[in-house]
Amino acid sequence: MSQGPSPLQAARLTIASIARLYADGERIAMLTAYDYTTARILDDAGIPMLLVGDSLGQVMLGYDSTVRVTMTEILHHTKAVVRGTRRSLVVADMPFLSYGVTPEASLENAGILMREGGAGAVKLEGGERSARTIETIVRAGIPVMGHIGLTPQSIHQLGGHRVQGKTKEAGRQLLADALAVQQAGAFAMVLELVPEGLAAAITERLKVPTIGIGAGAGCSGQVQVVTDTLGLSAEFTPKHARHYTELYSIIKAAAEAYKDDVAAGTFPGPAESTRMDPATLQEILSSSPLDRPEMAEVSGGIPLDRDL
Repeated sequence: MSQGPSPLQAARLTIASIARLYADGERIAMLTAYDYTTARILDDAGIPMLLVGDSLGQVMLGYDSTVRVTMTEILHHTKAVVRGTRRSLVVADMPFLSYGVTPEASLENAGILMREGGAGAVKLEGGERSARTIETIVRAGIPVMGHIGLTPQSIHQLGGHRVQGKTKEAGRQLLADALAVQQAGAFAMVLELVPEGLAAAITERLKVPTIGIGAGAGCSGQVQVVTDTLGLSAEFTPKHARHYTELYSIIKAAAEAYKDDVAAGTFPGPAESTRMDPATLQEILSSSPLDRPEMAEVSGGIPLDRDL
């Protein structure tokens, strides 16, 4: 006798669901999502967590960095992703300067992403420097995912996309950051561009899952930018990413074929067209003033813009 779907299959995942996956030793897959259609596909594929990342600034909006992304833009895309999902836990990135300026503003913006956007959690960058902000938001009942290592919103301060924690001092600081984020109440944290050995050591010392991106296989889970995973990034693919298909070339070929069919007059064809009774068409045309020569002569034809 069937027992029906498990709770993880039947309901939207929460941070408690992620904690159970972590406790069971299951590696957690996470992808970014920015729109309804993609979110629906990823949700159907069983991806446990979807991140509405501020990376949308570069891959969706054409900005040169994540710094330019606004709360309005993150909120807009979060709503779309939430509408496209039934099961995945949707995590919304808090954009640059939406947190860490004052506790009140940080809490208000996190609340907007939850209340208006429908997110199940928020993510913010920073280790020790962001611990008080994380604690403030968590105390208000809002789940927070931390983010340490390379923090893209601080890219101008860091001097570029570089692996973090490679020296003794930097490595110790990353460990301190991880412990501070955990102590502040984060339910998980992203480790970005961290040497795999250090990332694994940090993971072993924590009681919450680490989600790596460019941090090796020793993390509790992995997150990737969906456009990299789907092979939509034509110009550049980070070293830490893997193309699981090549949608750029597939979509380009489809668009070229469509263009050629339109030019050749083979699209639309009979299968894409609708028909009507010829006698009805004749009745429509014979009763139309535009189809009677005498009316065309009186009206002078259809006026052009310059005659109006």
